[in-house]
Amino acid sequence: MKRVRTQLRAELMLIARNGEQLLLTLVIPLILLGFFGSVDVLPSGDTDPIRFLVPGVLAVAIMSTSMVSLGIATGFERSYLVLKRLGATPLTRGELVIAKVLSVFVVEVIQVLVLLPLAYLLDWRVVGSQWPLALGVILLGTASFAGIGLLLSGRLRAEINLAAQNGLYLILLLLGGMIIPRDSLPGFLGNAAQALPSTALADLLRTTLNNDGGALLMPCGVLTAWGVLAPAIAAKRFRWS
Repeated sequence: MKRVRTQLRAELMLIARNGEQLLLTLVIPLILLGFFGSVDVLPSGDTDPIRFLVPGVLAVAIMSTSMVSLGIATGFERSYLVLKRLGATPLTRGELVIAKVLSVFVVEVIQVLVLLPLAYLLDWRVVGSQWPLALGVILLGTASFAGIGLLLSGRLRAEINLAAQNGLYLILLLLGGMIIPRDSLPGFLGNAAQALPSTALADLLRTTLNNDGGALLMPCGVLTAWGVLAPAIAAKRFRWS
């Protein structure tokens, strides 16, 4: 655990020094929430649009930071042989993955703290008593998408990884029910999307934050599976260079 703590501290320092990327990470979800919360363009069925939107934007922020930002940054770290030096230290690939997941989780908590005041200004409120579970959901979502991002960045060349991360992000965004309701999709796509981590994350955030009576068991099982398996596979398959 000492090696994980040391690497976690290094990852957080690296994030703090990369001010431009951190600013974009925090500002883009704010712009999305502010724009879609101010215009009436989102179909949401019987759900109040803002109650549909806020958990969805939180899910988008988690996916963007955990998978795309982390995955692309790690891919270029490999291409510049930064990680090859770590491979010569006692740090294992699994410890590197854990440290990176935890560092992104810290950023996710900051994102939530930044987004919630704007959500409250848009008349969104946490409902019910299940909201403490949302923190565990965010951690599982972070682990899921960070695992996917690190799996790609740990195997692909930086340029291919860049395209793969963005392409996968677009697919998960369109099918995951984050911004577009899943019931708007054709039946077979809507059913298949239930196995995606993006769908499970968005559903769990809406259930825990809105207390909308949605099912917890199936999306929790899906997200837990992704949250455990994706980092484990990434750690096993990761290449230092």
